[in-house]
Amino acid sequence: MKRRIIVVGGGSGGTIVANRLAGHLSSEIRSQAVEVTVVNETSYQLYKPLTLYMAFGKNEESEAERPVRELLNEDLPFIQDRGVGLDLDSKELELASGSSLSYDYLVLATGSKLALGRVPGLKESSHHFYGPKGSIKLREELAEFEEGHLVVSVVGVPHMCPVAPMEFSFIADSWFRERGLRDDVKITYTFPGEEMIGKKNIVEWATPLLEERDINLESGFEVTEVDPDGEVLKSSGGEEMEFDLLVSIPPHRGDDLVTGADLGEGEWIETDKHTLEAKRAEDVYAIGDATDLSTSMAGSVAHYQSGVVAERLASQVRGEVPTARYDGKTICFIDGVDGDKATFLEFNYGEEPDIPPESKLIHWAKHSYNKAYWLTAKGLL
Repeated sequence: MKRRIIVVGGGSGGTIVANRLAGHLSSEIRSQAVEVTVVNETSYQLYKPLTLYMAFGKNEESEAERPVRELLNEDLPFIQDRGVGLDLDSKELELASGSSLSYDYLVLATGSKLALGRVPGLKESSHHFYGPKGSIKLREELAEFEEGHLVVSVVGVPHMCPVAPMEFSFIADSWFRERGLRDDVKITYTFPGEEMIGKKNIVEWATPLLEERDINLESGFEVTEVDPDGEVLKSSGGEEMEFDLLVSIPPHRGDDLVTGADLGEGEWIETDKHTLEAKRAEDVYAIGDATDLSTSMAGSVAHYQSGVVAERLASQVRGEVPTARYDGKTICFIDGVDGDKATFLEFNYGEEPDIPPESKLIHWAKHSYNKAYWLTAKGLL
C-alpha cells in the first residue's frame, strides 16, 4: 500500500524537508511505494531575509523569489492550493479548491503571518520590511526622509527573525550617515520587554553598539495603540512617543489551518521540542514558525528541523524506530554593524549564544549565502 506524506507549506522548511525526503526515500518514491506531495498557496517561494535589504535598495524582488516547482525534486508532486481544514481522525487535508487529500504522515510548515490589525492604528501609521510590497513602500519613504524621528518599534513578540529589527537599526544608521543626514535624523528602537532580546549576552553585546551609533533604546515600551493623525505611539504604561517615520515589527499569527485544527492552546502548534511531533495529533510534524517552540523564528531553525523530520519520517516509512532529534540549533546573522560588518549567533536549547567579533568577512559570508540560498532550498547544501 502506498504511503502518502503531505508537506503543507512551500517555504524554506517545506521545500527542504520534501527534497530531503526525496533523497532518503528515492527508491520507494520511484517504485511508487511512497508519495511526497507539497501543497502551497502560491506558486513561488520568498526568501525572506532579502526583504530587509530591499528597503535600502540593495536587493530587488526578482532576487528573492523562485517558483516552488523549480525548487522541488522532479519526483515530487506540487499542488498550488491552500489548506483550509484538517480532519485529524480520518487524516484528510481539505483544500480551498474543494478537493481533499488523504495522508499517512503530515508535515505542517505553514509559517506565520502579519497581524497589523491587532493594534489600533498600526496598519495606517507604520511601514515594515516583511515582504516585497512593504519593503518597496518603505524604500520610497526612506529615499525622501531627510530629517525627523525614525522609530523602529517591535510591536509584536514572537516575530520572524528576532535580530532583524536590530539589523534594520544598524543599517539605517549607516544609510543616513552615508548621505550626510545622520545629524538631522534621530533613531529610536523600542521593545516591549525589559530586555531588547531574550538572550542576556546579546543584550550585553548590542547595548554599547547602539549607544556608539547614537541609537536610542527604549525597552519596556509595549505599544497598544498608534495615533495616525498625531503620529504618536502609545504604550500600556501610559507613555507616548512621537515619530515622523514608524517602522514596525508587527504582531504575528499562525496560519488559519493550524488554529482551526485545535493543534495548540493558541495559534501555534504544540510541538515536542526534540522529535518535532505535534503533541495533539498522531503522525503530524511541525517545523519553523508554525511551532510553539522557544527557538527563534529563523530560517536556520526550519533548515535544521527539516533534516530531523526527514530522517524520522524515512525511518517510520521503513518500519524502523526513528532516532533523529532536534537539539535547538539556531544560527542568526546580525548584519550592518558599522556599515559593512556582521557577526552571527549560534546556540542550542538552554545555551547562551556565541558571538564572534563583527567583521567584514562575516558580512560577505552572509551575502554570499544569500546568493547561494536556493541551493539550500533544493536540498543541495
